[in-house]
Amino acid sequence: MARREALEERIGHRFTAPQLLEQALTHRSHGYDDNERLEFLGDGVLGCAIADELYARFPQLPEGKLTRLRASLVREEALAEVGEGIGLAEHLRLGKVEVLPSLLADAMEAVVGAVFLDGGYEAARKTVVAVFGAKLAALDPEQSAKDAKTELQELMQAKRLRLPEYRVVSVQGEAHRQSFQVECRVADLELKATGSGTSRQRAEQQAAKRVLEQLPA
Repeated sequence: MARREALEERIGHRFTAPQLLEQALTHRSHGYDDNERLEFLGDGVLGCAIADELYARFPQLPEGKLTRLRASLVREEALAEVGEGIGLAEHLRLGKVEVLPSLLADAMEAVVGAVFLDGGYEAARKTVVAVFGAKLAALDPEQSAKDAKTELQELMQAKRLRLPEYRVVSVQGEAHRQSFQVECRVADLELKATGSGTSRQRAEQQAAKRVLEQLPA
């Protein structure tokens, strides 16, 4: 119980229905009543709460920059870092699976969804601000907040090269719990990389990031 209370302290919310937090921390590999529906809900609530906070913090910022800042915060890597920062991994209920960044990111969304059901939007917004506090404070709207796909595309445009091509290599799992593997190929530089994720978009972002990492400094 003390461990759960410590987690509630870090997310800034005390649950009146503790079973919601338990469900948010339960991966499908553990068994019945997993966190996938809460993940779906939390994804929407998280995006709204981040947009709400950015709108208030940067009243003069145009829509395009706000969108890029939001994308930098809700991407899988950022969510996984936030989850790691609050020690989420040690609380997860798992079967025989590895704690991958995508799993941590999904659980972080599920926790936000659980807080929303337990305490409403304002409680969920406060949780988002609490766990994303360091990342929100570090935002610099004058710096690029582009996601990997956008950054790679703009680099290719600047070099007058053909744009990256994305190809789905494989899709595994049932319709509501699929895992995508996508290849990103930059033909003119003879570079390619694959990425995986719980959606095609996430897999494309990961593949684009891995291509960026191959580019010379």
